[in-house]
Amino acid sequence: MALFTLQVSLPDRPGSLGMLASAIGSAGADIRGVQVLKSEAGTGYDEITVAVPGTDPTDLVEILNSIGGVEVLSIEPATN
Repeated sequence: MALFTLQVSLPDRPGSLGMLASAIGSAGADIRGVQVLKSEAGTGYDEITVAVPGTDPTDLVEILNSIGGVEVLSIEPATN
């Protein structure tokens, strides 16, 4: 598994982070860390470190971007 750090925006409402976490798990990835960065104008911004199967996070990014209101703003290999 390879580690990646994603910055995402999502609706700032109860259950949004849980929905995102469920989608990450259904994609076969494992959350290794979450940091809430900020909330403004009804949008939350989080940094999530995930371990993805193999070395290509493309499928995970596509799944997350397909969720209404969620956008992957950036993704980079994680540094330990």
